[in-house]
Amino acid sequence: MSEPRKGRLSFRLISTMESVGEVEAAAEKLAADAGLDEDQRFHVTMAVREAAVNAVLHGNEYDPSRHIAVGLENTGKDLVFTIADEGSGFIPETVPDPLAPENLLRGTGRGIFLIRSLMDEVHFRQLHPGTELTLVKHLAATGEKT
Repeated sequence: MSEPRKGRLSFRLISTMESVGEVEAAAEKLAADAGLDEDQRFHVTMAVREAAVNAVLHGNEYDPSRHIAVGLENTGKDLVFTIADEGSGFIPETVPDPLAPENLLRGTGRGIFLIRSLMDEVHFRQLHPGTELTLVKHLAATGEKT
């Protein structure tokens, strides 16, 4: 495997599901360019998509006058994805555990759990207004498996 290409891409999009698709496609390309295998690309893409959906639907309340700010970076050691909304913010520790018996049949609340399960690091930061979510996937050194 060759050395992953380093670089950063940032953009702002309106809060629509079409924008979520653009974020997802950009994450897939970054993961592919970094040399991740199909399963790892799927994990990264799924987590980034879920973060973008949360920003659009929960953070910005699907308001197209609000934007999401997206950053995608290959540092050479990690893939780093940041997604920020312009909403009122939230406290991630207050999100109900989707594995708790009383929440198993709920149709919502699994996004944060899924993101944390698929990525190596997940960080939340309150922006006032908004929330920024940073997702990190560690890249294996040449010859190692992730």
